[in-house]
Amino acid sequence: QVQLVESGGGLVQAGDSLRLSCAASGRTFSSWFVAWFRQAPGKEREFVAAINWTGANTRYADSVKGRFTISRDNAWNTVYLQMNSLKPEDTAVYYCAATKKQWFSSSLQNYENWGQGTQVTVSS
Repeated sequence: QVQLVESGGGLVQAGDSLRLSCAASGRTFSSWFVAWFRQAPGKEREFVAAINWTGANTRYADSVKGRFTISRDNAWNTVYLQMNSLKPEDTAVYYCAATKKQWFSSSLQNYENWGQGTQVTVSS
């Protein structure tokens, strides 16, 4: 198991940038695949981005491709989500999730560990 804590959310204007952080406990975190999901009010939780254990491979939802970048620093047990050119439709609670499965998945069911989430609000 690993404990995940997200931070970095806030209220910004359209076009601004934010960087979310996901800090993890546990010495084996570097071997876990990690993803970001988000959930807007009244909507289902959706996949945003994922990164493999080395950080060399990533996946993105089409809606954020080219604007968001996921990265990780295993020395600090932290995964980041750099969000640029934010839009009002990016408004949501953003969750960090981790899995020991060694393949990419956009399905919530494949992630065993979740953080509590951090709110991102983008005003127009």
